[in-house]
Amino acid sequence: MEVVWAVGQVGAVWVAVVLGLIVLPSALGISLGISEAYMWLLVKTLEWATIRLQKGAKKPQLQMPQTPTANGIIERDETPMEKEIARLHRADFEFSHIFYFCRKGFEAIVEDEVTQRFSSEELLSWNLLTRTNVNFHYISLRLTVVWVIGVIVRYCFLLPLRFTLAAIGITSMILGTTVVGQLPNGSVKNYLSEVVHLTCSRILVRALSGTIHYHNKENRPQKGGICVANHTSPIDAIILTNDGCYAMVGQVHGGLMGIIQRATVKACPHVWFERSEVKDRHLVTKRLRQHVADKSKLPILIFPEGTCINNTSVMMFKKGSFEIGGTIYPVAIKYDPQFGDAFWNSSKYNIVSYLLRIMTSWAIVCNVWYLPPMIRKEDEDAVQFANRVRSAIARQGGLTELPWDGGLKRAKVKDTFKEEQQKNYSKMLVRNGSVG
Repeated sequence: MEVVWAVGQVGAVWVAVVLGLIVLPSALGISLGISEAYMWLLVKTLEWATIRLQKGAKKPQLQMPQTPTANGIIERDETPMEKEIARLHRADFEFSHIFYFCRKGFEAIVEDEVTQRFSSEELLSWNLLTRTNVNFHYISLRLTVVWVIGVIVRYCFLLPLRFTLAAIGITSMILGTTVVGQLPNGSVKNYLSEVVHLTCSRILVRALSGTIHYHNKENRPQKGGICVANHTSPIDAIILTNDGCYAMVGQVHGGLMGIIQRATVKACPHVWFERSEVKDRHLVTKRLRQHVADKSKLPILIFPEGTCINNTSVMMFKKGSFEIGGTIYPVAIKYDPQFGDAFWNSSKYNIVSYLLRIMTSWAIVCNVWYLPPMIRKEDEDAVQFANRVRSAIARQGGLTELPWDGGLKRAKVKDTFKEEQQKNYSKMLVRNGSVG
């Protein structure tokens, strides 16, 4: 009994400290300086570790690069098929032509610019978390001791603290939105709903040790508009709702996520679709247009890429978000990988493993830029408008702009793509008299 009593006392003290020093200041939107002191100590530690690595890397092959290496992507010249095959022999049919298609296939599998965007970006210096560069080897005993201390701090102190904060934030979100959802529709309900969403988002950001810098707040999305942003992680939504309220758009889920969705939609007009409805493009567009037409409703938050891309690039924006109409409010999000890898590689990690990696990282640090609102021009179609918005986000965030669909991460190559290469080759043979 004494052991149980002692554990209960420790738990009570732990919760009281968390509520008093973190949760309450978060709810009030103030800071006690704890996060700032933690980030200062963390920066100094990583700077010291970098200097130790540079001093210890005496051999040329161990020296760390001073400039980025384009993330290991091989740049290739886009040479027409005729010229490539002509290098092998002639433009007439030869069995050696097969080597051209084999080489293109190997390039696509090994080092194409699409799949490289679905792996964590390379670090220039070890952040005492994971080794994402082959140049990082054992350097010294002191550096190893610091790394061991960091593991203890991250798993024995930060992880329980962050788990407690996440539990408080999620529970508060469910209970708060459920209570507010019972009120009649009106200005009071809308105000309390925004307070609950903002408060819980701030607690969840503290659960990630988040340090977020918002720029150009005068351009923040307004009601009746559509906020579009590049997509790196599921926590992108929490990063943005920490500074303002949005109506979320997505598919209905089960489990804990489903409970949160059912609770929040009672207090805020989020747009959730059943699995069967998601495939109905016209129904989705209709519901979103109805939402945007009501200028009293919160701006819709959409990630047009449709999947998470690593922190280096912006890929193709699907045109559906830009066919709805209304004002588009672009937002650029750029994470600092030095403190933790925010990218979710859903092909490699499930959501539980990903959240564990996030909660055992040092911190989540990022910059958010609100760009000036954009409206579709009369001579623009939805695709051109989407490309214009994507270019603005890429420029502001210092991201590489790629025209490829992020869905290629999991989808098989379409038969039409293969048929196109076959047609080009057959046309070349016919034109040169090799066939017929």
